[in-house]
Amino acid sequence: MSKKKKEEFRNEEAILDIQDKPAFGHWLVLSIQHLFTMFGATVLVPLLVGINPSIALFSSGVGTLVYIFCTKAKIPAYLGSSFAFVGTMQVLMKTYGYPAVGQGAISAGLVYVIVSLFISRFGSNWVDSLLPPVVVGPIIIVIGLSLATTAANDAMMNNSHYDLKYFAVAIFTLVITIIFNMFLKGFASMIPVLLGIVCGYIGAIVAGIVDFQSVAAAKWFSLPAFKVMFVNYDFKLYPGAIIAMAPIAFVTMTEHMGHVMVLNKLTKRNFFKNPGLHRTLFGDGLSSVIAGFVGGPPTTSYGENIGVLAMTKVHSVWVLGGAAIFAVLFSFVGKVSALIQSIPTPVIGGISFLLFGMIASNGLRILVDNKVNYELKRNLIITAVILVIGIGGTYLQIGKFQLTSIALATIFGIIANLVLPEKANSEK
Repeated sequence: MSKKKKEEFRNEEAILDIQDKPAFGHWLVLSIQHLFTMFGATVLVPLLVGINPSIALFSSGVGTLVYIFCTKAKIPAYLGSSFAFVGTMQVLMKTYGYPAVGQGAISAGLVYVIVSLFISRFGSNWVDSLLPPVVVGPIIIVIGLSLATTAANDAMMNNSHYDLKYFAVAIFTLVITIIFNMFLKGFASMIPVLLGIVCGYIGAIVAGIVDFQSVAAAKWFSLPAFKVMFVNYDFKLYPGAIIAMAPIAFVTMTEHMGHVMVLNKLTKRNFFKNPGLHRTLFGDGLSSVIAGFVGGPPTTSYGENIGVLAMTKVHSVWVLGGAAIFAVLFSFVGKVSALIQSIPTPVIGGISFLLFGMIASNGLRILVDNKVNYELKRNLIITAVILVIGIGGTYLQIGKFQLTSIALATIFGIIANLVLPEKANSEK
């Protein structure tokens, strides 16, 4: 089944652990499963902003490979286009165009790099005290459930209108994926998401909601429309773009750490210590810098792919690396990119019901495994605040700067954990 590289610790619950290398045929299929999972969201960001999707696909693949290299191939994560910057990028794109968006992406990545160097110098022991289970568990629940509306809209809405046919395809995709996950054996049990997407796609074709015109019109070989910074245009600095996008990096860092927390739980490791938070931040930041140079949006670790890891118990970094290589290759193959882009939203929505729920369930598992005591009022308060702010979509808007619901919930949870006493007066 696989060639196994010896390491100090092996997670026996995993079918393939982080350093396990699948057989070649299995490797290809498992990697394509991750590619399909991240594809919709990764190309949606550039479509919303007005950037060529092939650039985002290329930069996500290269960025993931860079991330794997920077983290010593110890963290199974895929980096795709970040939604946190969409609003700001839309404004910059309309006002200045590609150069401003690129400079903004580079500046956001450099913030990650600078913070990673600071942590490398002074350490990250503060993470455990700032993020105990009572904070981490609800944050992970929020990361999963905050995406629930996106999954529901993908499953139900045709443009802005409710479509029963869309909903039927989404439910069919969800049910068939659950069946595959529960009852398949052997290698097939490791690719329920891929099989679910394929069956959902076939169902969508039968329902008549797949448009093949873009596939027919696409070229077999198509060079991504790179907008290489400082080369393809007369250089001009856009301070407004830098000021607008750089601070958002501090917001996405909290989401980054939340995803690392989920991966810690799934893989039974502590990536904050090995390979270290400084390496995970540095890899993420360098990926965004590269994306900015080729004209793509900033990147971030993807909850969708973490959901696949949770469902399949295949944690091999080789598989994530394979997905990244496919992303780079497919960014040059117009027909393949167009075919994947033709997957209708209800298919993605049906899969997302399960994937996002798996992420949230892992947050609940952290609370249970660590026996968080909800007889204490402080724990109830911390959890309540994180859940309602995060899932409710509360955000802080100051000018063009926006603190997202996940980041805001994380900040409130950390502050509450630091200032609230162990017991309320009535409990003493």
